[in-house]
Amino acid sequence: MPLSASQDAVIRLSPEALRIHGKSEIVLCASLFYFRLPRGTWKDRLHKIKRFGYNAIDVYFPWNHHESEEGVWDFTGEKDVGQFLQEAAEAGLWVIARPGPYICSEWDGGALPAYLLAQAHVQLRQNDPAYLQHVARWYAQIMPIIRKYEEGQGGSVIAVQLENELDFYPCADPHGYISALRDMALQHGISVPLIACAGQGGLLEASGFVEQVVPTCNFYPNDRDPVFVEKVRTYQARLAERGYPLLVTETNRSHFLLRRLLSAGAKLLGPYLQASGTNFGFTNAANNWGNPLSFLTSDYDFHGMISPEGHIRQEAYEGRLQQRVIQTYGCSLAEAVPTASGAGPDRLALKHGGELLFLANVDENDAQADIASEADAPIPAYSKLVAVSGHCPILPLQVPLHTWGIPGGGMLDYATAELLQVQQLDGRTLLVFHTAGEGEIRLSFEQDVRLEPGAMQEHEGTGGQVTLTFQAAEQEARAWLHIAVDHVIEIVGMSRDRALLLESIDADGQLHIESYAQQAAEPHEPEISWALSDVDPLLSMAGKGGKRIGDAVDFLEKNGIYRGFAWYTAQWAGLTANRCQGFLLHQASDVISLYAGDTYVGTIAPGGASCYLPLEDADADEYNLTARVEIWGHTNFHDTNLPALHLNSLKGLTGLTGVTHEINLMQNWRFKQLQAGDEKAAYVLSELDDEAWPLVSAGGWLSADQPAHHCYRKQVRLSGEADSWVLHAPGNFTYAYVYVNGYPLGQVNPLNPYVDLTPYVKRGETAQLTFFLDKTYGQISGHITLYEGIAARAWSLAGCQEEGLLQHALASQASAKPTEAHKSLKLKPGAVAWLYGELQDDNDGLGWRVYAVGANMKLTVFLNGHLVGRLWLPGGANRPIFRGGSDNSFYLPGAWFHNQPEASRLVILLEAVSKDEEASLEPLRFIPVSAS
Repeated sequence: MPLSASQDAVIRLSPEALRIHGKSEIVLCASLFYFRLPRGTWKDRLHKIKRFGYNAIDVYFPWNHHESEEGVWDFTGEKDVGQFLQEAAEAGLWVIARPGPYICSEWDGGALPAYLLAQAHVQLRQNDPAYLQHVARWYAQIMPIIRKYEEGQGGSVIAVQLENELDFYPCADPHGYISALRDMALQHGISVPLIACAGQGGLLEASGFVEQVVPTCNFYPNDRDPVFVEKVRTYQARLAERGYPLLVTETNRSHFLLRRLLSAGAKLLGPYLQASGTNFGFTNAANNWGNPLSFLTSDYDFHGMISPEGHIRQEAYEGRLQQRVIQTYGCSLAEAVPTASGAGPDRLALKHGGELLFLANVDENDAQADIASEADAPIPAYSKLVAVSGHCPILPLQVPLHTWGIPGGGMLDYATAELLQVQQLDGRTLLVFHTAGEGEIRLSFEQDVRLEPGAMQEHEGTGGQVTLTFQAAEQEARAWLHIAVDHVIEIVGMSRDRALLLESIDADGQLHIESYAQQAAEPHEPEISWALSDVDPLLSMAGKGGKRIGDAVDFLEKNGIYRGFAWYTAQWAGLTANRCQGFLLHQASDVISLYAGDTYVGTIAPGGASCYLPLEDADADEYNLTARVEIWGHTNFHDTNLPALHLNSLKGLTGLTGVTHEINLMQNWRFKQLQAGDEKAAYVLSELDDEAWPLVSAGGWLSADQPAHHCYRKQVRLSGEADSWVLHAPGNFTYAYVYVNGYPLGQVNPLNPYVDLTPYVKRGETAQLTFFLDKTYGQISGHITLYEGIAARAWSLAGCQEEGLLQHALASQASAKPTEAHKSLKLKPGAVAWLYGELQDDNDGLGWRVYAVGANMKLTVFLNGHLVGRLWLPGGANRPIFRGGSDNSFYLPGAWFHNQPEASRLVILLEAVSKDEEASLEPLRFIPVSAS
């Protein structure tokens, strides 16, 4: 028997139920992340989640949020996770705790500390002793806090997740790795179930099927996929065979989809990010949502129920409605199992008798439907049942009335309206139904009953059978059934629109209908004054000259810089006859702004690939070089399409070459078509006799074989003056493997078309290049160039995070000049400035949403010392794709404003990031956050 099913456990799991303190529950769980919300808003968001129907939250605990440097821990103030868990328990919400160590969550590095990336011997997310030793330190910090707040121990944590979607990652030993994490958690006294979620259905790959670890599922389908429920029920059956219920730890946010998952037998429904937030500070990630590269916005919002600033969206009312339906059927639904549905609606067999039919319409159009038939009689009998597109009403069939404690042995034969609430009042039971069209309700009793039809239409029945219909267009329709001495069933019918707004039912049976919460107030400008201070873009903001690192340069993390900004400086000295044509940045990431002397060369975001920036109108033989680097964020998702998308990828750069010659290598390659079984090693040797091979252009040999395996060889004489050589093969060389002098250089692909020959060649000598191409129709095209040049030397490096930037801003403010708020700002290419705003908060401490309009401008925004947002306004070919939320606005939390009359300080770092066009910023537009 799994540990989670033991009879004395607070949380017990079985194929048909999730039980908490012995009671079967459907857990409706919303993601809510303390680290993306100011502490002053935690209670507000928790109570909003509860108010709109959810009985649980899931919360990640980001390791690198609490250990910013190795061995330096912080669980205080805004990072006080114990206080957050206490407030969740006080709000009456269960908690799914997700401490990782890896969390994904579009968070910097998936929460793995960046210092780990610089330790080459550490194998991330593997059953590796070196890695697990670090994880043990993290678990030693976080697990005792989680243990303290377990359900039954003074808190409300009902499960602890180990790792996150491990089936997306090439883990060599999932069983060993998850076993190690399990053992650590148990050693810290965790007694609630341990779970491991599968991101793409790989239950074994995600959990290792480790004993005492429950596999769960994350589903992100098209909400209207017609065969989705079939897929989910397959997983429900597989998990039932292992003794577990179907727990869906992540899925889309629409309650239409959640209803479909409920129909498949899910006991935990965990839509991801119903409560949005903000990636404050340098916590954004980069990932592969941009095909391949995207930067995550500071705004973290997938349009769930609650906006980052706390506004209630209309989907929240769907959540409350769904929870009301779940509560109406109680344990009978919580222990329901899917039944074979054939071609009709999906069904659940209720524990206490009867069924629920899920009339999910995945089509684009409404359709007339029949839900069942009884003795060849159609259901409904007196009205039309319309399946509304994108809706999934949950309809009862043959449900005994004793399910709700109603005396008399009656039966709810069917209803084509959804039963959303049953309420016991003095001497009567209130049954509240809603529908988007016509509703038909049939009840039957063993004895005759007396009916007062009220505003509902009565239809002929036999004996104790009663059939009623009502129209959704009616504000409210009621009927009364007298079924026993001193007991009445009062039936209420309403429209679906009104049901969504049903706030409460009082002791007299009156329904209280609210209005939709206000989304946002009308825009108005707070009182604010602005000043601008120009910044020398060639000088570090770190406050020090930086440390000297010699003639070789390496990534930032290897120099102890894990987040924020950094400044590389170097010297480039060419020869009089070989002036610099441009600069090749090696393995550059994330955002690099390069200056050669006083000349701005450009800003790039190449995703860890090398990148060439031409130097126009070069007029010097020597340059002092400055590369300003911003770590936008370490990738949160492992992908091999770009170097910076590898989970262990590093930031900064590994070299900078001033290019003095560009050599066209497209022509006169020796060619041989390879056969199956040919060893490539035989064709890469310099001494190989290839004189008889045909001479062709690169990729130019036609072949009927698909794919065709080709070998191309070419000798290139290298300059005696250069010291760096990089091969550039842009285009569609998707499967091109490059060797020089017999040494493998790796694969060239369209996303990373550079390979460095320098370590394997010598100046003035001949280099033997070998290309192996796996060629298919339409693939091999492009251009091959060899860049020769001279490497930059005498490197120095400095870096700073939020505190260092603010110190620089404060020091620069003395030279700031007032600027008019109603006028746009202009910066020349490559310019940097600080913009200061002193503003009075006249929005009752609720905060502001601020929109920025402009072009070619990058903004780093601080409010009273908190980094609240980073934006890159449109313009320029080098701007990356942004995902995750609004890319043109930021949120100013009311919790971080000063109390009046003291003015609050807005400080914005402005960077002009287009080589050819000036940057512009129009007056910022302030929208006050409204109470909801």
